[in-house]
Amino acid sequence: DEVPPPTVQAPSAGVGIGIGFPLGGGSSGKVTHSMEIVTGAGPKPDKAEAYDARSGQPEPVRQGEGLLPAGWLSRPEGFAELGHGAEAGFAFDNESPRHRVWLPAYALAGRPVTQGEWLDFMADGAYENAALWLSDGWAWVQSEGIRAPLYWYQQEGRWWQYTLQGPRPVDPSRPVAHLSFYEAAAYAEWAGARLPTEQEWEALAAERPVVGDFCAASPAEALPLGEGHPGQGSAYFYGGVWEWTRSAYGPYPGFRPPAGALGEYNAKFMASQLVLRGGSCASPPGHLRPSYRNFFYPQQRWQFSGLRLARDD
Repeated sequence: DEVPPPTVQAPSAGVGIGIGFPLGGGSSGKVTHSMEIVTGAGPKPDKAEAYDARSGQPEPVRQGEGLLPAGWLSRPEGFAELGHGAEAGFAFDNESPRHRVWLPAYALAGRPVTQGEWLDFMADGAYENAALWLSDGWAWVQSEGIRAPLYWYQQEGRWWQYTLQGPRPVDPSRPVAHLSFYEAAAYAEWAGARLPTEQEWEALAAERPVVGDFCAASPAEALPLGEGHPGQGSAYFYGGVWEWTRSAYGPYPGFRPPAGALGEYNAKFMASQLVLRGGSCASPPGHLRPSYRNFFYPQQRWQFSGLRLARDD
């Protein structure tokens, strides 16, 4: 069908409910090893159906997508060695030097937030709820009229998105992308969780193979999560979408920029930006590693940027 130009509208209840991923409000148990996953109770545990916005009738969630159950990857408190070592091959200067940090016990969600879950966030009126937003984020939402992720639009009661493959309906099983840091932080607040630090992200990601839906495996669009996904065995840490952290982009302890023009490649941008980790569906294979740091200003969202939730354990 021909798709008219987008007219973004504020969502109303019942526009679309995605696959539930309850992450807030405590858990049914606590794990002591980072490889284990436990299920969690959340704010909307009953919303496990997708909805056809045109008919208003529920339809079964596509179980064939094989989404992971709601769960957390837990790491006990302790030291972690982070950053890139000189003996480990190529890396950018902002990934070094390797250093040691102490991390309190924490857990990260077992996968990124999906488009279906974002529909749930929108349907709950989150873009109109100032209590969820950082002060700068709320000012940005109001001044820019933000009501949905970048490239999303509503047509005949259904949410669509512009992709590099053309207009497509929002897919509940794919990671949500094109989010600002402000949106990611608001979603984490709404879910009763938080965003991870870049140190927390790297400590868990480094335990897993660097596999995922990079640009060779996906036509510049994050693949549906679940069975058959190339990153299923690595908890989707790599590829798909860059994941916002709450860490400011700055130098590591002992960092010294290289002399000359090369020193301007990263060091001069270490102000007022936030770190993203993990790569995306537009990243070349072999380009990524656990220590790779990307960085953007908090309002920027043209990149394939999403989020993964975190909590204190």
